[in-house]
Amino acid sequence: MNPARNPNDAFQGQLLGQGFYWQDLKIGDRFRTYGRTLADHDISAFCNVVGFVEPLFTDAEYRKRHSAMRGFAAPAALVYSVAEGLSLAGTGHGTGLAFLHTELDVKAPVVGGDTISVQIEVTEARATSKGRGLVRTRNTVVNQRGDVVMIYTPLRLMAGRPDASVAV
Repeated sequence: MNPARNPNDAFQGQLLGQGFYWQDLKIGDRFRTYGRTLADHDISAFCNVVGFVEPLFTDAEYRKRHSAMRGFAAPAALVYSVAEGLSLAGTGHGTGLAFLHTELDVKAPVVGGDTISVQIEVTEARATSKGRGLVRTRNTVVNQRGDVVMIYTPLRLMAGRPDASVAV
């Protein structure tokens, strides 16, 4: 992939901005998020907050001698957390009620200076009770080169439209 080209350009989807009610989401709907660059200080701060004291994340000399990757590796938990923040900024603000489940697959490392964004596809949307619904998406996290670094499939409980005339 051409590094000067935005990897999201080929992914046709609506740019996110506000939360959806579950009835607004149909199987096959696609969205993309803005990007977020992970700086070395973001990685350090995350590791300090959650207690990741693994030398890979805390010792630059250890990384130089023993790491299989170049750069300051970001824990997958940080990449996932940032991807969730990017995703929820557009799909779930004010409508997301509960996170219920996910399957997560780490495909490639993310290092300090990488920019990630998320490509989201709705794979399930169905009614539950009290006007609520279950929505599952396939979230593909890509870096600035278009490399897939993570795929996860969250299942969320989401609010229904307040003006829905029929309770489900």
